[in-house]
Amino acid sequence: MIVKLNLKVLVVLMLTLLPFTSQANDEQHHDTAQHEKSEHVAKKPHSEEEGFLEGVNTPEEITAYSEHHLADSHDFIFFSDEASNHHYGFSLPVILFENGLTVFMSSEFDHGEKVVEKNGQHYKLYHGKIYKTDAQGTIHYDEHHHPTNEKALDFSITKNVLSILVISIIMLLLFVSLANGYKNGPIPTGFARVLEPLVLFVRDEIARPNIGEKQYRKFMGFLLTVFFFIWITNLLGLTPLGINVTGNIAVTVCLALFTFFIVQFSANKDYWKHIFWMPGVPVPMKIVLAPIEVLGMFTKPFSLLIRLFANITAGHTVVMGLIALIYTGKAMLGTGGSIGVSLLLTLFINVIEILVAFLQAYIFTMLSSLFIGMAVEEHDHH
Repeated sequence: MIVKLNLKVLVVLMLTLLPFTSQANDEQHHDTAQHEKSEHVAKKPHSEEEGFLEGVNTPEEITAYSEHHLADSHDFIFFSDEASNHHYGFSLPVILFENGLTVFMSSEFDHGEKVVEKNGQHYKLYHGKIYKTDAQGTIHYDEHHHPTNEKALDFSITKNVLSILVISIIMLLLFVSLANGYKNGPIPTGFARVLEPLVLFVRDEIARPNIGEKQYRKFMGFLLTVFFFIWITNLLGLTPLGINVTGNIAVTVCLALFTFFIVQFSANKDYWKHIFWMPGVPVPMKIVLAPIEVLGMFTKPFSLLIRLFANITAGHTVVMGLIALIYTGKAMLGTGGSIGVSLLLTLFINVIEILVAFLQAYIFTMLSSLFIGMAVEEHDHH
């Protein structure tokens, strides 16, 4: 029963995250606009800005490369040959809605070097975003050097969207395997033996204590889905694939909104009474506390999304900074010394990040169950 409910929640979660994630580059890529003010960077081709051609040697190139790793993209690049300017990976579908549906592969952009013409409209890929331009690919800027070109409605399958789809398939396979492991009896067989302790951990250590024995079962599907989705996503983010799904603010916003709406629609009358008319306090205090409690309804999911986003992004940034010691430490430690120190520190941080990957999944799930428990708690009336 728990597994069946979990699969339904997974499908809903995946369908909700995809359109948000495909358009989530806006704020994250705008953070790189200040680097364009430097003429040294502005005169370079786009691919060279990303650090593909001449290596990653200067602080500006290191920063640009780190931001490129953390940001979403319209292609999936495993690594690049700087000498030949050849990128090893695969392109992803670009899906635009502009006077109808326009679909083509991101390889037509040639990593931002070419302008694509479709249905009489020209498009240019610039810092991970697709802008409408003229045939020359002219980008116009405001006083803060932010692009002002119009953008089409973008529903592209980006790297993060593809990652979500792959993670969803992995979760479906895992939980189908878990369900099949119970067919022959109460003791699971095969890989289900690995998953069962984690499922029991979520049930016995998170759901039951925070929601209560009577009502925890109907929220288990959501809690299991969120826990495994965040955990697997965080683990894949530690690989060299450059996946940074939970470091995408749109994804954490969607996850937090799921918790928010579940809390509000599951809340009983005691929950709303404690928000709008706190029992047991004088009437003037009731009036003062009401807006504070209403504000608290929104600060709870906000804390969820910021905590997950900030911790994962910080972890990726630290790892990229330690890898950059290979270049920044050459003058002081030499090539061999800088590589050794960088690898040692990066390995140490990655071991810690494995713990953080589980910890962030646990914290998000635990706080979600706590907020749900506060909403469905039955109060004794004397």
